[in-house]
Amino acid sequence: FGRWSSPRGGASFPGNLHLVLVLKPSSFLQRTPTDIGFRFSQEDFMIKMPVVMLSSVTDLLRFIDDNQLTSEFGGTLEFCHSDWIVLRTAIESFAVTVKEIAQMLQAFGTELAETELTDEANAIDYLLRSHTDKYRQLKVRSASWAGTPVLGQAAEEDSGEEKDVSQDWNTVQRLLAQLRDMEMAFDGFFEKHHLKLKQYLQLLRYEQNFHEVSSNLLRLGATVAQTDQLIKDLDALDKRDEMSRAQIIILHGHQLAANHHYAMALIVQRCNELRHHCDVLTAALRAKRAALARTRDLLLRLEEALRWCDEGAYLLANQLMDKCQSKDGAQAALRDIEKFQEGTPPPLSAGPQVLSQEYESILTPQLQVKCPCCWSSLIKSAPESCHLHLIETERIYVEELLAVLLGYRAEMDNPALSRLLPPILRTKKEVLFGNMPEIYKFHSRIFLQDLEGCLNNPEAVGSCFLDRKENFQVYKRYCQNKPRSEALWRQCCDCPFFQECQRKLDHKLGLDSYLLKPVQRLTKYQLLLKELLKYSTGDKGTSELQEALNAMLELLKSVNDSMHQIAITGYEGDLSDLGRVLMQGSFSVWISHKRGPTRMKEMARFKPMQRHLFLHEQALLFCKRREDNGEGCEKTVSYSFKHCLRMSAVGITENVKGDIKKFEIWYSGREEVYVVQAPTVEVKLAWLCEIRKILTNQQKVLQGLLFFCTAFLDLFIVFCRILCLNRPSSECEFSSLGLISLRWICPTLCDPRACPAVPALI
Repeated sequence: FGRWSSPRGGASFPGNLHLVLVLKPSSFLQRTPTDIGFRFSQEDFMIKMPVVMLSSVTDLLRFIDDNQLTSEFGGTLEFCHSDWIVLRTAIESFAVTVKEIAQMLQAFGTELAETELTDEANAIDYLLRSHTDKYRQLKVRSASWAGTPVLGQAAEEDSGEEKDVSQDWNTVQRLLAQLRDMEMAFDGFFEKHHLKLKQYLQLLRYEQNFHEVSSNLLRLGATVAQTDQLIKDLDALDKRDEMSRAQIIILHGHQLAANHHYAMALIVQRCNELRHHCDVLTAALRAKRAALARTRDLLLRLEEALRWCDEGAYLLANQLMDKCQSKDGAQAALRDIEKFQEGTPPPLSAGPQVLSQEYESILTPQLQVKCPCCWSSLIKSAPESCHLHLIETERIYVEELLAVLLGYRAEMDNPALSRLLPPILRTKKEVLFGNMPEIYKFHSRIFLQDLEGCLNNPEAVGSCFLDRKENFQVYKRYCQNKPRSEALWRQCCDCPFFQECQRKLDHKLGLDSYLLKPVQRLTKYQLLLKELLKYSTGDKGTSELQEALNAMLELLKSVNDSMHQIAITGYEGDLSDLGRVLMQGSFSVWISHKRGPTRMKEMARFKPMQRHLFLHEQALLFCKRREDNGEGCEKTVSYSFKHCLRMSAVGITENVKGDIKKFEIWYSGREEVYVVQAPTVEVKLAWLCEIRKILTNQQKVLQGLLFFCTAFLDLFIVFCRILCLNRPSSECEFSSLGLISLRWICPTLCDPRACPAVPALI
């Protein structure tokens, strides 16, 4: 026992201990096993306060009143120690829970205060829902403790006992009051935060709706499809759908302002702006529809002109120069071009000035970028728009390649369409499409990204072409495969498979037009570079653009030469052993042969032979051009091999009397002489320049080889002299070997008498 307040007091230890009373067990049964042999003395208690040893309950009553003792100690106090322990445990647990709830509320409040608000409505909506769920969970937990059994126990014991029990009741009431105060404070804070978050979400959605409605008044199409869609949207707008929506948004804004929204000034401003748009919308609808209609008409006419230009470029690209060597061929080519010109679309026939005046009111920068550079004078575009057009057309080109690969090439492996696929095509995918996947990979992953990096730096376009010059070689293989692809297409162009694929892709043109896109794109690059070069001002940018243009022109020439080379037939050997094709073209040729004492002259022939010459790095080939049966583009051109002159044995005479377009190519010391007549003086000079380069390079190689041989002979002669010096000729076993070797290596330089041992042999 201790002299402190009753064990049923309001706190665990409300006062300090002053006296300790120790009651000795009076019977054997009251002792525990550990009590046996226990000696009661003050020294056994290590405490610094008085300790009184009591031997009976009677002694205890001298220190404590009987109304403060329970019946087992002879008192009258009604008390159950186990009930008191349960009550105290519940009260203390409740106090810990109240503290935990306070900490959770504080942490949640800090989380709410520090939450960053984004400008995404979906993110704010998620925050609202998550915060509300967490708030409800906290409310449920606090409510469950508000109805805890502790209240019932404290009230039950307080109903019929002394005022000491009221201290437990006061503790519970104090904790409950603290819990209610925290809940009320947090409820107020959460309501304000929740309201602000809801208003912020309302503001975001209001702003979004406002901009959607407002932007419909400012849109203008850049393509025919976009313009058609805008016209449909405008028709819907004319039916007052957007007008009604605008009125609803204005009404909603007034409601938000009436509810004292924290962004009231901004909302009122938006309402006024939207009302202004609504006021002018009715008058703007007619003007907008007229502008869209004129824009659509302009885009259609420009697309028609662009298709015509592409077809013309293809027609010119297929006009072989050797066809124009004869009068009939030149006239046929001229007729084809004149017939094509008869179908010139109105925008081109009327002239750019007329078209510019007609559509001047709707020519926006957006439309200027979409138009080809050849229309720059028409649309009055700024110089920097040319590189934008290059980038935009590159994106379109990549999209078209992808559409062909996915919509046609990949569909050839689709089991659902296998019944529509002709048997001849099942194993000819690589023939029909060539290396188009390789071209698409290069443009989509490399070149397009390079060009997009030049959006704000047009001068860097030239370096993009120069850096990727080797990658463009993929076009050579595609163009070489093109004749095989076209022949295969002509056999299968009417099959249902291609018609079904075209329908799915919603293409107006057939697959053959898209298979031609890489060839057209390759020829168009040099036109775009010329246009960029026209407007270029920087020294570095200009030089790089010029180099890029030269590189693309050289690539076109190389591709064109290789297209002719693959058509050579009858050559026994590998054409790749002859080196690169440097030049090719058609010429008139006279041949004279020198055979023994007689000389056969073919130069006297009135009509020369028509030959197609291929100048390789190692040889010059003479071929005869042949055309298989067919009409128009279905004609197949081949070159029948006739002669091969190794460049190591070739010489030239640059001028021939009587014709400035003629020059001589002689072979093996003029054993054979070929008089070649070029179609123009310029062609003659170009060929002579290239042949001179080859001969000069070969001469340098021969001089190097001769220098090496001379040095080797000098060393060999010195070696023989050292071995044969001061030795009898009969003992010089190297004499005959040295003489034979010298004569074999260089008979004209070897003097047999140079060796001391040679006289004996002679």
